Amino acid sequence: MSRSEARRFTLTPRNTAILAVGVIGVAAVVILPQRSDAAANNGNGAAAVPTVNCPAVAPALANINIPASAQAEVDRNLKLLDTQIAESNNRLRTSVGQGGPAFIQNAILGPLAGKRQSTLDRIAIAIGRQGVKPQGLGALATCTLAN
Repeated sequence: MSRSEARRFTLTPRNTAILAVGVIGVAAVVILPQRSDAAANNGNGAAAVPTVNCPAVAPALANINIPASAQAEVDRNLKLLDTQIAESNNRLRTSVGQGGPAFIQNAILGPLAGKRQSTLDRIAIAIGRQGVKPQGLGALATCTLAN
């Protein structure tokens, strides 16, 4: 047979087995129903998805003299902290059932703590440029889960 001639597909026992596995796999994906929220929550109908619970930063800044030149940057970073929490809560909702026992800590809470630490450092640096740099904001970086 020359290279220009097309090879015909022959149905051998090996090809039949491969084809059957492929068809079954596709059928399982198409036919199996997705787990509803009620099924995920053992039928009780209540949302069992935890949420992120982070220490409030604004009250910690209440007793600190924030220079007027730093106020806009501080406000922007406080909004960023809220956005980070919202993104983490969304990730918790969309990843129910994924990963192993340490998934939430490794994939959500750990990275969130790192992002919050960076944002808190930016707040302290902004204040410290024109005033007294606040100490101890890093203690507010770690979040927990609330049900």
